[in-house]
Order: sequence, then structure tokens, then C-alpha cells
Amino acid sequence: MIRSRRNPLVRNLRQLHHSRGRRDAGLMLLEGTHLLQEVLRLRLQPCDLLLTTRWEGSHPELVAALPASTRLHRVSDEVLAAAATTEHPDGVVLTLPLPLCVNGTLPAFLLVLDRLQDPGNLGTLMRTALAAGVERLWLAGGADPFQPKVLRASAGSALELPLERLEEDELRLRLRQAREAGYQVVASMAPSALEAEEAPIAYWQLDWRRPTILLLGNEGGGLSSDLLTLASHRVTIPHSPAVESLNVAVAAAPLLLERCRQGILQRGSQPQERMPHQ
Repeated sequence: MIRSRRNPLVRNLRQLHHSRGRRDAGLMLLEGTHLLQEVLRLRLQPCDLLLTTRWEGSHPELVAALPASTRLHRVSDEVLAAAATTEHPDGVVLTLPLPLCVNGTLPAFLLVLDRLQDPGNLGTLMRTALAAGVERLWLAGGADPFQPKVLRASAGSALELPLERLEEDELRLRLRQAREAGYQVVASMAPSALEAEEAPIAYWQLDWRRPTILLLGNEGGGLSSDLLTLASHRVTIPHSPAVESLNVAVAAAPLLLERCRQGILQRGSQPQERMPHQ
């Protein structure tokens, strides 16, 4: 039983509260029962797991399901609170290796987030993206996707959605290559842009079933002008002029799910096979 908040293990886990500490250690910190359940469902390999005796007594099946390589540390409530970022951790925290870079063939549906700053928005967007069938996420700066706040807001989706953090030059190069390969690069814009020379169309007017890369800008300034010039299509979500723009995580939901909706409509419009006469 670890009872001292000065234990070296606690100090090491507190380093994972910060982006630099995560990069240096090659680890992320996950907090709470739900994220542990997601780790086990995805068959990932935790490194260290800190748990209180009360939590262990309530979740023996999760302890039994841990890989043999996981190092278990029974700690006091005070020690767990010192290691966690939340004020009232539910009894368990764990470390997990940062994922390797994603390589391979470009998938049919990608999401690009340009300098998204709010961890809650990023985590919510990752959860929506996974639900909508997004197969890869490219991040151009912004919040660290492996900070505890993002992991909690994503409800574990950050562990399952393949992602890369790209420098601007690399991202622009990939977008140009994708367009040359036949992808449509779709920029989301506010309805106020309808009066612009290159006015966007309503998002449902686009054929989302084609190979698509969706670009979403940050909370304050939207998409950078460099990324906007690389878009082959511009879409908007029409809404009341009472508000200038929608929260990016809210706006992402209809855009991302429109691909699913159009796919369902297409399947529903196909003629049904008739049953043979008896």
C-alpha cells in the first residue's frame, strides 16, 4: 500500500498532467472506471494502474481482466487524488503508451481540425467522429489529444480513432495530394459567408458518399486562409441570424453524420428483392 504523496510513482504520474511530460515519457494518464473499461475492450496494454482498496472490492472483474504485464499499485485515497487531475477520482488511474503514428492507405472519410483549442470540444468531436464513421483524424496544432480532459470528454474515442498531429506544411501537402487522388476537400463555413464570391452550399447538397476530407476551424477564427484555399467544396449549416456561428463541436455533428444519412437513404431507395411465390 502506497500512502505517501511523495512516492516517486506519484511524481512520475503528475508529470503526465502536462504535454511535455507525456512526450518525454511516451505515456498518457487515464482516469476513471469507464476509460479502463475502454482500454480492456480495445485490448490495449496498460503500464501502471493505481487503485484504492474500495474500488478494487467493487470491480474485481476488471482487475482480473488486466494483462499480466500491468503493474498494480494499491494506494490510499490521498495518493490517488495526488496522482489524478480530477478533484474526486473514482478510485482508479492508469498509464498507457502513446499510440504510434498512423500510416497506410488513405481511408475514405477523414476529419481535419485546425488549431482547436478547447479540450472539451476536441474530445466531443472525436466521439462524434467515431460515431459517424470517420476513419482518421488529422490535427493541425491546438489542444493535445492525449491530455486527461480530452480523454474524458471523448469517452474513450481518443483511444480508438487513429490520429496524427501534422505541421502546416505537411498537412497542406497531404491535402493537395488527396485532391489529386480524387478526394473532395470540404471546408465548413458560417452562413455569413453566403454573400462571399465563393459562397458555400447547404451541407446536405453535397454528396458525402464520395471520398471526403472535412476541414473544421478553431473556435475563434475558423479555418486558416491557407487551408481554405485548398478546399474543393465549401458548405454551411443554415441557421437563424440571431447567432453569428455555432460551437464547432455542435456544428460538426450534422456535417459528420450527413454521410451516414445519405448512405441510409441510398440503401432505402434501392428496390427490394421480392420473395418467390410459394
